[in-house]
Amino acid sequence: MDPASTSPRQLPAMWQPLSEPTFRAIWLTSLLSNFGQLIQGVGAAWEMTQLTPEANMVALVQTAVFLPLMLLLLPAGALADMYDRRKVALSGLAFAFVSAVLLTAFSLADLLTPWVLLAFCFLIGSGVALFGPAWQASVREQVKLEHLPAAIGLSSISYNVARSVGPAIGGVLVATFGSVAAFGINALMCLPIIAAFYFWKRTQVSSRLPPERIDRAIQAGVRYSIHSPPIRVLLIRTLVAASGVASITALIPLVAKQLLGGGPGTYGLLLGSFGVGAVIGAMFVDGARRKTDPEAMIRLLVIATGVMIVVVGASRSLPLTLAALGLCGACWMLMSSLFNVGVQLSAPRWVTARALACWGVAVTGGMAIGAWVWGSIADNVGVGPTLVIAGVAVAASMLVGFILPVPAVEKAELDMEELRIEPEVNMGLSLRSGPIVIELEYRVELEQARDFYAAMLVLRRARLRSGAFDWSLSRDIAEPQLWIERYHCPTWGDYLRQRDRATQSDREVEQKAAQFDHSFGGIRVRRRLERPIGSVRWRADTPDQGDATLIYPP
Repeated sequence: MDPASTSPRQLPAMWQPLSEPTFRAIWLTSLLSNFGQLIQGVGAAWEMTQLTPEANMVALVQTAVFLPLMLLLLPAGALADMYDRRKVALSGLAFAFVSAVLLTAFSLADLLTPWVLLAFCFLIGSGVALFGPAWQASVREQVKLEHLPAAIGLSSISYNVARSVGPAIGGVLVATFGSVAAFGINALMCLPIIAAFYFWKRTQVSSRLPPERIDRAIQAGVRYSIHSPPIRVLLIRTLVAASGVASITALIPLVAKQLLGGGPGTYGLLLGSFGVGAVIGAMFVDGARRKTDPEAMIRLLVIATGVMIVVVGASRSLPLTLAALGLCGACWMLMSSLFNVGVQLSAPRWVTARALACWGVAVTGGMAIGAWVWGSIADNVGVGPTLVIAGVAVAASMLVGFILPVPAVEKAELDMEELRIEPEVNMGLSLRSGPIVIELEYRVELEQARDFYAAMLVLRRARLRSGAFDWSLSRDIAEPQLWIERYHCPTWGDYLRQRDRATQSDREVEQKAAQFDHSFGGIRVRRRLERPIGSVRWRADTPDQGDATLIYPP
């Protein structure tokens, strides 16, 4: 047999990431973990229908799972960017495992109430929130960059293969052994993926600077996402889509029980159909991203999703409902995966986990808020009419695309560009010294002023993305050719990080602006240590309260 015939290059593009041993091990164990989570979800949702008849409480099961994701994903993303992603992922998995064990114990002791059940769903979701950004950001480290879209699609397939079968298994387990069996299996399924991350020999890329404070790390991630036009649009579109799809995912237990008159087995079948459709949708992620206009594809998927939700709300036939849920799952998975790929390809390495965390907040926030809204409406008008209203609203949301079209994102030049020119420093500075004020002087010909101003507006976004504050551009009244760009960073350490974060595309923006400068010797850069009133020591022998002196470069 020709060895080339078995080479990973000959594998279909979608499966090529599995040729990477680390990704393969984590992918396979994540499949088991996803089985456990979905089986546990079936048990929790059905247990709630037994504890209370209120539709809103049933929908709150999904809110309890997604709310911690919305609240904790940003801190989790910051931790994943600041520290070893493998260790952060292990911490989240361990917390979810302990919470799952305690839920099983409470169920065995017959101590579950609606609010206790919601509390444990919240705790398990908190562990998943800590794990999620570290896992997603580490995919880039486990596969080649050209395999990243396929790897993201495979990660979605892992979840949805479990969703296509796991809920049905969960329904059988709940019907036969009760919800406690679902809770216990979820705890056991955490162990293989914990082992996979434990044995991953990750290469840690060390930074010359210590980690940021957690609050500043979160702020930096949010600022980058806000000031990056592609990521900002993707987050808004994700939030809108997720809030609409939440109507169907939150009310599936009541569709099974009230619209179709079924039990936990029927509920499992409905979730399984949604999962099968999602698996099919995930298989087309790479092809859809490469071969179609993203905005046209998203609009088509949004309309199709809305139509299928209307069908589910109007149907009283199990086969028709299963078919509609399958198509809905395919559309949602393809749509969310396209959003996810766009975010990953738009974020540089230093902020990848935080950008993905912002995307996760958009998904889970939309799901949590949408589940609460649609559950409340269902309490008043019924499950069927609620889904019809939701489907119409989802289909109408495609109009957002005319205002905020999804950008066509390719492999952006996101590699970090190291600066070879170090700042001149002739005084002792600690990493906490600050604020630092940066001023750049440009001399621009009068006839080029308008073009220079437009180039500087583009540069402004790059500065703000990387950590600059209070950016401004001014023009000398007495000497109109002289322009001053000014911004500040809270501390000297923040300024060093801001310099290190610049990517190739950021440097290109800087160079385009610099081309307008005609001053002798080039652009004049001034870096000043701002001294607010009261910050200077009264006497020379007064001890400095800051860190030990650090002369740049370290």
